[in-house]
Amino acid sequence: MEHDLDNDLNTELNFVEGLPSSGDENVMEVNGQLGFQPDVNIEADHNILQHDEDIGSPSVSVLHSPQDSLDSRSSTNVRTGINRASDLFMAVSVSADSNKIKISDLACSAMEELTKMALEGEPLWHRKGENIGTETLNGFEYMKEFGSVDTTLKEIMRMVEVGELQCLPNLDSNPEFSFGGQDRPMLPNERGEEHLHTEASRQEGLVSMNPIRVIQLLMDVNQWSLTFANIISRAKLLGVLSTGADVNCDGRLQLMTVELHLPTALVPTRESHFVRYCKRLAYGTWGVVDVSLESLFPYPTSRFRRRPSGCLIQELPNGCSKVIWVEHVLVDNRLVHSIYRPIVNSGFAFSAKRWVATLIRHFQWLSTLSARNTPTHDGVLLPEVGRENLLKLAERMTRSFWGDISASIANLWMPLPVRGAEDIRVMTKGSIPVPGTSPSTKIVFTTSLLLPVPPKTLFDFLRDENARTKWDTRLHGHIIRELAYVINGENSANRVSILQVNATPEEIAILYLQESFTDDTGSYVIYAPVDIYAMSGVLNGGNTEIVHILPCGFAILPDRPTLLAHEDVCGSLLTIAFHIIDRTSTEECIPQESVNTIYNILTRTASLIKTALIPDKFSR
Repeated sequence: MEHDLDNDLNTELNFVEGLPSSGDENVMEVNGQLGFQPDVNIEADHNILQHDEDIGSPSVSVLHSPQDSLDSRSSTNVRTGINRASDLFMAVSVSADSNKIKISDLACSAMEELTKMALEGEPLWHRKGENIGTETLNGFEYMKEFGSVDTTLKEIMRMVEVGELQCLPNLDSNPEFSFGGQDRPMLPNERGEEHLHTEASRQEGLVSMNPIRVIQLLMDVNQWSLTFANIISRAKLLGVLSTGADVNCDGRLQLMTVELHLPTALVPTRESHFVRYCKRLAYGTWGVVDVSLESLFPYPTSRFRRRPSGCLIQELPNGCSKVIWVEHVLVDNRLVHSIYRPIVNSGFAFSAKRWVATLIRHFQWLSTLSARNTPTHDGVLLPEVGRENLLKLAERMTRSFWGDISASIANLWMPLPVRGAEDIRVMTKGSIPVPGTSPSTKIVFTTSLLLPVPPKTLFDFLRDENARTKWDTRLHGHIIRELAYVINGENSANRVSILQVNATPEEIAILYLQESFTDDTGSYVIYAPVDIYAMSGVLNGGNTEIVHILPCGFAILPDRPTLLAHEDVCGSLLTIAFHIIDRTSTEECIPQESVNTIYNILTRTASLIKTALIPDKFSR
């Protein structure tokens, strides 16, 4: 007997309005093995799945038990629970004077290297593609200038320079892609780093803010992590060794830890402990450099090390700043999911280009926030306080979305225990008390897939309110229009919108807050239902922090490095994520009925997107 999925959605799960419904539950097959068995020999504090003894009523159970390795096939983030940041802070605290000198020397050396790498041209750097401003590092030139080169390596370099490259072993472990990634012979002091791949890139950009504001943002860990929330999962200030000048932070030296992510649960995050140093290099020019502390306090299991990276900030006469950003890291990419390997191994995914694009977007957002008024649909004007509130609420929504979909150590993802759902992840996010009833549980679930569709085409389709009924089946037959919007920056596609949804003209409207934006490194369409009374309060100057937001949406990345100015040569890596409230689940257990519904929602949404954009292939 077939299930009525719409009834299932209404009875089993208390979904936020606007989530798409899914297909027939009878198409699903549940794998008997529901998850990993706990390993009692490993110390950590993260989720794994527990096999349900009741085979007749399987479910996803959450155990706070450990596993110290990532599943190399699925790249689920299951990590050690050792607090390396605390260990590092203790290491710095012991013999503080001697360690402070070592760290200070390391930071000064890193600043010298960053300055040279930011300002030098050929042959240290060479440009990839035409007119895109992206440069990659010449590994041999870098070794000659900054490395400790022994006789053997000098001979290798001489052979390269005279054209005897065929005599060398294959030094490139990723020959297909070379955007920002460059492999080179290991230096003598890099024993134990045989699995670490080198990524290096440089990018220039103009930001509409004076250098002091940029510096203050970078040196304040809270501002920094909020600004780059699409890249940073979590960051922490471990200690300050030198405060420097109060205003421009000249001479400030601080210890930090960070976890970096892509907008997907299928790529492991990158964790690093480093020193950040700010220095005024010349009149109107500052440098901010990061360098990993693992060289002073080695951790054998480290999968990510930051060579001197950061930016030079140059003051311009018009009150703006020129930023030259350098990213130079060593990273173990073996656990990256196969569909993401091209853009991750190439260096594109975490390149300098992504950092600069994010910084530019942030200052555009600040300019939009401070604008006196912005026209909306049909010439309607939002009041200034309403526009500011709308932008702030959208910013909170997008930051929450980024935090929810990454492979961060804070996200206790579980693979969905359904055959054919190897790349679907699910987690609980706490409970919501409901007066008179049992608490409801918040659940986030996500998947990523490869589509043979250009990123721009996919972005334009997903952000278009007129196309929404093609993938959001719960809104089939509804009338959807953009009630108001605020454009952020020069691209009209980068906007915060209020969408109004009616089944009939007489029906009470449902409102959605939606933010869409795109740049050369990726695109996002993020939305959440907002109660009509709450939205009225927001537009009339109410407190946005009390508005409940459950963000859903899409993240789009190119499936390969975009070395050309046009993107129609690329396919897309699409991450789909939904945030729901489930009355039947608990923080410890998701029942099988909810597992089935989650599976159907994601597979149905993905199928509808494919059918709409690739009809010839998927209609057969």
